[in-house]
Amino acid sequence: MEMLHPYGMFIILPAIFLAGLIDSMAGGGGLISIPAYLAAGLPPHFALGNNKFSSANGTIFSTIRFFRNNLIDTKVALFSAVFALIGSFFGTKTVLYLSPNFLNILLIIALPVIAFIIIFNKKLGQVNNSSSVSMKKKLITAVIAGLAIGFYDGFFGPGTGSFLILIYTSVLHYDFVVANANAKVVNLASNLAAVATFIASGKVNYEIAIPAAICGILGNLTGSQLVIKKGNAFIKPVFVFVLMLLLVKVIWDQIA
Repeated sequence: MEMLHPYGMFIILPAIFLAGLIDSMAGGGGLISIPAYLAAGLPPHFALGNNKFSSANGTIFSTIRFFRNNLIDTKVALFSAVFALIGSFFGTKTVLYLSPNFLNILLIIALPVIAFIIIFNKKLGQVNNSSSVSMKKKLITAVIAGLAIGFYDGFFGPGTGSFLILIYTSVLHYDFVVANANAKVVNLASNLAAVATFIASGKVNYEIAIPAAICGILGNLTGSQLVIKKGNAFIKPVFVFVLMLLLVKVIWDQIA
């Protein structure tokens, strides 16, 4: 572990647990885990590689738990996942030619508005009314959302799962629990594709990644159990917190 600061694992392990906890409830765990890896001394590419490894492993377990509790609309989630991978490919290609800085500015404006709407729209995501939406509209929305969010993930990245949850609740009228569970399937697909790339490139340090993955799994299991037990009212404040965390990140990136 020569690339870490002397007490690097004491920074990483609790942070990865917390990231897994939050990610399983509302997305956005990378906003906590990536800075932790960097603060512990990992070079950026190793920070990203180890983060994807721990994130992918944690997401596997939360996704399985949500699936076993019948909280995933499988067809919608899989359609979104497939097209998110396609969108991510084109987003990654596009970022080679365009700067994502304009997205920073857009998010600085949009995120407070989104948080305001979520806080004061008491009904959003509280009841699962997705049965009122036709399957045709669900699948078309799943394709469009997958492409758009996948492109965003490949082009820019932060908050991908949270934006998926927002689309699922506002457009398809899922509650926060099912929307979050659906988003986990999409996250899992993109994470597995990314971690395979990082492993092939030799950017995963297993001495660090395996203990971190265990903490990520524990965080995801704890968070997914809280989601199942506490429900929508519990997710909503966590979701707003993640949006505010994302706002802080994009402002920091803009001024740094």
